[in-house]
Amino acid sequence: MRRIALGTWRTVGDPSVYSTLLIRMEKALDYMHAFRRAKRKPVTALHLLVKAMAGVYERIPETNAMIRFNRIYLRDEINIFCQVHFTDRESGESDLSGLTLYRVNEKSLEQIVEEFRTRVKQIRRGQDPELEGIRRRFRHVPFLLLNRFLDLVSFLVYTLNLDLRWAGLPNDPFGTLMISNVAAFGMQDVFAPLVPYSRVATVLAMGPIHTEPVVEGNTIVPAKVMRINATFDHRIMDGARAGAMARLLREAFEDPFGHFDRIE
Repeated sequence: MRRIALGTWRTVGDPSVYSTLLIRMEKALDYMHAFRRAKRKPVTALHLLVKAMAGVYERIPETNAMIRFNRIYLRDEINIFCQVHFTDRESGESDLSGLTLYRVNEKSLEQIVEEFRTRVKQIRRGQDPELEGIRRRFRHVPFLLLNRFLDLVSFLVYTLNLDLRWAGLPNDPFGTLMISNVAAFGMQDVFAPLVPYSRVATVLAMGPIHTEPVVEGNTIVPAKVMRINATFDHRIMDGARAGAMARLLREAFEDPFGHFDRIE
């Protein structure tokens, strides 16, 4: 078997590390309910995760990094990319795209909720200028050249750090972190892959909030929980940093009234 295994698999080139974080959501649900009543804004667990991760990157800035010329460079901003599901208005087909929230750490939760809602509406109506510009350009790229085209864009935008907004290519289009709400597709345990050309070192997949038994002391009780499945680039993230991020993220969700926007 060892000889067959050696002949089957070659040198590994994938730096992915996978981990799951189970979060108690009772207090977060209470906070979201209070937020909706006080602010009249449709806050969700995704918005909380965006805001919480912005705080995590502020506390552990060495994780807000990317690879350039085989060296680690720290980013100047905390920008977070969230995937958005929509229907193509021309073909009628289901599609998946996303939006990037820039300088998230400088925004309140209320501002994040409002900006996210506005951008999602624009994307689903085909009115988001950033996304529509990219889609128009991709329609003219032959399938055989897609890999090289993406590699070229990644090299220009990230490796050379060029500002190509004049050419319709947004600056740092994928940000620090990618988040995918897989619960919207009826899935729970999903590990999303790293996207090489995006230079994003961490991808999070959010599962649904659901009830399952947990142990409290010596008693098994029903609890509202949510799983966040993470994929890390091991060149940037190690176990110690990932563990510290997980602790800060759990603290935010389990004490939301102390971590997020104040509610009168």
